[in-house]
Amino acid sequence: MAATQLNITRATTGDATVITELSVTTFRDTFGPMNGQEDMDMYVAEAMSIEQLTKELSDNENLFFLAHAGDIPVGYAKLRATKIPAGLESTRSIELERLYVRQSYLDKKVGAQLMTHCLSYAIDNRYEVMWLGVWEHNHRALSFYRKFGFEVFGDHAFVLGYDHQTDLLMKKALGLHSV
Repeated sequence: MAATQLNITRATTGDATVITELSVTTFRDTFGPMNGQEDMDMYVAEAMSIEQLTKELSDNENLFFLAHAGDIPVGYAKLRATKIPAGLESTRSIELERLYVRQSYLDKKVGAQLMTHCLSYAIDNRYEVMWLGVWEHNHRALSFYRKFGFEVFGDHAFVLGYDHQTDLLMKKALGLHSV
């Protein structure tokens, strides 16, 4: 399917309501069918409340990019450079902490455009490596990240409510003396 024309902008605290709605909707659509309702509810209440996302948007260490198709917010990405996992300590790395797209836009290249935007930002700002964590059972996302050249280099625990899960850590060298 053809790519949807997007307007990708840096999100501000004024976008907190939109980011919250996108977070909750896309997270539930993606992970709800494979996880218990109680675990989903606990995680969403804690990690995706308007208060939490306003706090994250207010933090200069976080960078959010919001994608609109016309007037419709269809996805967003979040980058941060403050957390560095084992194995990347000696690199200038940035984390793609979130890349969420509305289910109805998954086949419209929104994720690819957001990813390209994030990679361009990282390269323009002289990061050597972009890394991310992705649930080991999220095969669609794993395939997507591999298409962009990300490779697994480790894993870490992710707690969803009471459920302890495993996220695979993936990295992509950005061409500036990278690992």
